[in-house]
Amino acid sequence: MSLNPDAMVFVPGKGMVKVSEAGGGDSVPSMPKMSDASTKAAPAAPAVAEEPKQAEPVKEEKKPEAVVEEKKVEEAPAAPAVEPKVDDEPTKKEEVKKEEKPAPAKKSNDDDDNDDDDDDDDDDEDIPDDEELKDDPREHLNIVFIGHVDAGKSTISGQVLLQTGQVDERTIEKYTREAEEKKHASWFLAYIMDTNEEERAKGKTVEVGRAHFDTEHKRYTVLDAPGHKNYVPNMIAGAAQADVGVLVISARKGEFETGFEKDGQTKEHAMLIKTLGVSKVVVLVNKMDESTVQWKQARFDNIVTKLTPFLKSLGYNAGKDVWFIPASGLTGANICKETNDAPWFTESPKSLLGRLDALPAFPRKTDAPVRVPILSAFKDRGTTAVLGKVEQGTLERDTSLMIMPGSIPVEVTAVYCDEVPWRAAVPGENVKALLKGITEDQIAQGAVLTDAESVVPCVYKFVAQVQILELLESKPILTRGYSCMIHIHTAVEEVTVTRLLAELDRKGKPSRKNPPFLKSKSIGRVIFKASQSICLEKFVDCNQLGRFTLRDEGRTIAMGKIVAIEKPSEV
Repeated sequence: MSLNPDAMVFVPGKGMVKVSEAGGGDSVPSMPKMSDASTKAAPAAPAVAEEPKQAEPVKEEKKPEAVVEEKKVEEAPAAPAVEPKVDDEPTKKEEVKKEEKPAPAKKSNDDDDNDDDDDDDDDDEDIPDDEELKDDPREHLNIVFIGHVDAGKSTISGQVLLQTGQVDERTIEKYTREAEEKKHASWFLAYIMDTNEEERAKGKTVEVGRAHFDTEHKRYTVLDAPGHKNYVPNMIAGAAQADVGVLVISARKGEFETGFEKDGQTKEHAMLIKTLGVSKVVVLVNKMDESTVQWKQARFDNIVTKLTPFLKSLGYNAGKDVWFIPASGLTGANICKETNDAPWFTESPKSLLGRLDALPAFPRKTDAPVRVPILSAFKDRGTTAVLGKVEQGTLERDTSLMIMPGSIPVEVTAVYCDEVPWRAAVPGENVKALLKGITEDQIAQGAVLTDAESVVPCVYKFVAQVQILELLESKPILTRGYSCMIHIHTAVEEVTVTRLLAELDRKGKPSRKNPPFLKSKSIGRVIFKASQSICLEKFVDCNQLGRFTLRDEGRTIAMGKIVAIEKPSEV
């Protein structure tokens, strides 16, 4: 067969060449090999681009492209042979991950406003629907355990949680091993509340421990306050949220006397909870099973005789506000279940938990303007969250409120009690509220979430009735210019005495006007000026925002209540 010498043919080892270059003449001996190559390429043609016309003759200038396609066709059949279907699934998962990556990348935008918008969009998905919200009609009480160091507060708190089923046996076994390794086997119950290594190593509570339990009648939050004098400010922060105080006394020989002395924390803690508005006290005489006591009635009666006059001097009614119970935190006797170890103790109910359940309901101002002193603020899944106790009013979701100081309007998007979403929280509830319109760094210590129409006063100056307890030896009188720290709800600020208006007698009536000074054990009416504006109320309007404690150089020197305030400052 004769061919055009300028036609192109395929020669193995050379590729596409002219007929004249392939071997010359009218005949080409390599033509059968060309046919073999075409035969091999034919089955693979559908696997290439969806253009069947490429198999038809084309112009000479496009022949080199055809060569490249033919090489691809030869290599293509090998791909399916080494990629089984099993490998397709990881490939799909990788594609899914690649599609998901751009979503979080939006959060890395440098524009802070865009960050807030993105966070708000994400947060809307986390806010529970109305049908998910719950309310519990049982009364909620905050119980603070106070007392001298080593009295057994953490052990009793842990025993309560153990007996109410809040801790499983495996956890107790773990804590028992840890306590034995530290050669303090009796501390294992305290590990339930003392969670960090410093507290467990030294056996001293530093931060206020918090836990929850409930009974058939009530719900409780346990606040385990530190007993060491170095951590009294932490104790105040916990006691400020309490409704009931459990004053733990060690019955062991010598320990009660140490705590009740001048520098012991038994007296100071009792004074502080009274100042902070705790109206009911259960005195739990602990360690009655100890070898120096052995459940003897004489030791119990001795403690009751010494403590009762002191508690009366603070304003407690011994018959209505104070109860004494003999107990053992280590064995659990008279903690949740009554014991027969003290047959001489005939009061009813005999156990701590029985007494708490028997307390009458506390009066609450549910219809008053909302007041929630903020304990802490933080970011929760992109949303600003605050922790606090509702002191008055009803905190509802989807309401517009205000943060003071600062007059910052916010929207409450969700309300949680013990991490359970609620429609509304009444006074006495410890809550976590999610807020829109504010960041956590805008919320200062001592800030208050308040009703927008009836805003909490925020002032620099106020008039207070002060009862001086014991002034420092280096500063034995309180006079104009005296500076100290005020603890009021969750706020801590420096205040200075600007004027002494009057000295009062025990009935609260003026005995001397404009005295030059006040000394220990005296009562007076004083004008204070704060270094920063403070959110507070008159005591008659809101007890919890109207009572305070004064401390100087680590000691409590006075307690008082707000009787008048100046015009709220513009902040």
